[in-house]
Order: sequence, then C-alpha cells, then structure tokens
Amino acid sequence: MTSPTPSRTQLDADIALAERLAEAAGAAIRPHFRKVTAERKGDATPVTLADRAAEEAMRAVLAVEAPNDGVIGEEFGTTLGTSGRTWVLDPIDGTTGFVAGRPLFGTLIALVVEGFPVLGVIDQPILRERWVGAAGRPTLFNGQPVRTRACPALAEAAIATTGPHYFSNHDGEHFMALAAQTDHKRMVMGGDCYNYAMLASGHLDVVCESNLKLHDWAALVPIVEGAGGTMADWNGDPLRQGSSGHVIALGDPARLDDVIEALACGH
Repeated sequence: MTSPTPSRTQLDADIALAERLAEAAGAAIRPHFRKVTAERKGDATPVTLADRAAEEAMRAVLAVEAPNDGVIGEEFGTTLGTSGRTWVLDPIDGTTGFVAGRPLFGTLIALVVEGFPVLGVIDQPILRERWVGAAGRPTLFNGQPVRTRACPALAEAAIATTGPHYFSNHDGEHFMALAAQTDHKRMVMGGDCYNYAMLASGHLDVVCESNLKLHDWAALVPIVEGAGGTMADWNGDPLRQGSSGHVIALGDPARLDDVIEALACGH
C-alpha cells in the first residue's frame, strides 16, 4: 500500500502551513537555548519549558488555520479532528542535546493522511536549517534540493544511531550485528533527528533505531524518501501509523535487503 498524495494546490498550502508552524516553534525555542534545565516526565524522559512553549505555539496556529485537522503532540497528547488529516508534532526532538547546549536537535512537523506521512519538516532553529519533504516532490534544504548518496556495499556504509542505551538488550544485539557489517569506525552516536537530515543531505548512509513513537519518525519519512532514500521497519515493511517503532533509514535503497539480513543476525 502506498501513501496518499494530496493535490498540488493542497500540498502547496500544507507546506506553507508547516513552515509557519516551524517559524512559530523556533521563535518559542530560541530564547531558551542554553538557558534552561530539564524536568522529568512520567516516563523519565527530559522535557523543558521550551518543549512546551514550542508545541503550544504550533497548536495555536493549527487551531486557527486548520481547526478540523487532528493533532498528535509529544507534550500535550492527541486532539481529534474531523478531516481525516493529522498533524504530528515533536517540538524538540533531542531534548537531551538541547539541554546540553548542542544545536543538533530539531522540531519535527508531519502531516499524516490515512496513516501515512505525506509531509515532513525538520527545523533546526539555532542553525536556521530546514529540511522539507512532501509526497511526490524532491526534498529541499533551505529551499534547495538535496539528495542521498550511493552506497555500493554495506561494508562501506557510515551508520548512526542516537545512542546504545535507547535499545533494549535484545534490540541492541541486532543493532550491533548490523553495525559490525558497516564501516563502524565511522559510526555516529547522538544526533536524534539530525542524523536523518544528514542522511537526506548525503552525509550518512544508514540510521537505525528502536522504540520510536509516531512523533519521532513521521516527519522523517517524506524527507528521506524525497531525497532518494528509503525508510522501513526492521522487517523491511513501510512505516505507517501503528508501526512498532523499529526504524531504519537508508540513503541507498539498494542496501535495504543487506540491512534487513544483517539485523536478523543478532541473537
């Protein structure tokens, strides 16, 4: 099953709205950068005033401009809509890095239709970097097209993940089985959504993670795929709302079978 593609006019309007959401979030985040400390949510993950302010700012825009659309946000949960369209928001993907003063976090904005992401934005408000991906269109970085790079063999691949501590023991063994077959001397740890942006721009070859929620990955799919790459779960199946949260991104889709086979070698 393939994702639905909105009309050109509708997609143009949705992209413009997503960019306004990114602007609103960035304006809420920048005053707090390198000035806040994190609290702990119920699941022990960190959250800051900036996370909440950015999501509130985006929700305020959507309430006026897309009142019939649903919203799923990391900080304030789900607001049901009547249009069959849902905006998925992660105000700061990479809060740990944000609190550490590292400008490698991002605001993630996705539009999901019939369970599939059709539009995604990664916005880095400190560096003023923005990737926009939309169904059937090339991914843009600050308005210019970007492409993933070819990867002739898995042994030549540069792999990235946010960190080994995010894997369960079982998933970690599968990840390490994959990493062992890549050029693991170039392995990147840390980076959250920024790794996927770097893959879309042709600087990384594979990103592999588990335990991701919809707001963690929905925006990434149109960006990676619009740049020529592919995203899937660890079985190689397309990602859609309800997927397990086991996520791989590849700059070169020709390596998908190699990655799936390597992941299956973990014990």
